[in-house]
Amino acid sequence: MTPDRWDAAAFKLRVDEVLHPFVAREAELFAAIDPALAPVAEQVEAVVANGKRLRAAFCYWGWRAAGQPDSDALVRAAASLELIHAAAVVHDDLIDDSALRHGRPTAHIALRGAVRRRPRSIAAARSLAMLVGDLLMGMAGQLFTASGLPVAYLGRARPLWTVLGRELIAGECLEILRTGAEPDTAASLKVIRYKTAKYTVEQPLLIGGVLAGAGGRLREGYSAYGLPLGEAFQLRDDLLGLFGDPGRTGKANADDVCGHRPTALLAETWRVAGDDDRDRLRALLGRRDLDEDGLNAVRAVMRRLKTPGLVEGMITARVEEALDALHDLDVPSHAADALTALANSATVRLS
Repeated sequence: MTPDRWDAAAFKLRVDEVLHPFVAREAELFAAIDPALAPVAEQVEAVVANGKRLRAAFCYWGWRAAGQPDSDALVRAAASLELIHAAAVVHDDLIDDSALRHGRPTAHIALRGAVRRRPRSIAAARSLAMLVGDLLMGMAGQLFTASGLPVAYLGRARPLWTVLGRELIAGECLEILRTGAEPDTAASLKVIRYKTAKYTVEQPLLIGGVLAGAGGRLREGYSAYGLPLGEAFQLRDDLLGLFGDPGRTGKANADDVCGHRPTALLAETWRVAGDDDRDRLRALLGRRDLDEDGLNAVRAVMRRLKTPGLVEGMITARVEEALDALHDLDVPSHAADALTALANSATVRLS
């Protein structure tokens, strides 16, 4: 990747060349404490193995859009955000009791093998997975502070980590509190904003910008671009979660329906549904034994009510809002081009 030309694959490789050795070293040090810790260390590495590295990319271009040059130290700092994401994924899969991620068993499922002969083995595996997430979160702070950026730069960005953590956990809590409740679009969009949109796009951009010394007007522009784009990203994820190809998404289609999660897709369906369709949905939502026929029945209701199209419209409106905000920003053309490409890759995707 040349510094001024965006190449997603080359940037991902660059981030992976930071993450994989760092995590491998940390996992080795962890496992060296006791041989029994080896399965936990393996999961720490496994969770970080895959990913599009979008959060690192938004941090990088938050830095570049503020006028700073390419920097290996900045890439290391940006890579730390992928460890926050990995921690959030482990905890989210645990909370949602999801069995698959990237087509492989999630941490709390994979760790059952390590405790299969122990009392309450399923609960023990879940506890181990929770600690994998905690360990990854601690490693994120370590990688950020050891990135090589000047201490003054790190100091002015560090408060944003507190904001990121507070808002991410608030979003997770709101999702738990709304799970199983009567679907409501406004409530679902608030969950999306705090659980995903802010830590996926807005906060990485702001962290990159503050590291670069961005002024208040530019930071406001980052939020105006980042919030609607982050929401569009999660709305796309909701659609893929139910209507996507599991071979591409790596996740089970039934998760959101079986968990009766407060997705905007479900909320929009509920909003336009009549009494008969609501009764049909009530009989299907939240059922852990839901089979493919039941899942298809939920899809059929949504298709008949055209709610996938409503959510597509929500995605389009948010992407347009984000790009309009980007066009109003006074940033270098290569940064604007990269942020436009990132907006498209984050919301027009199959997995």
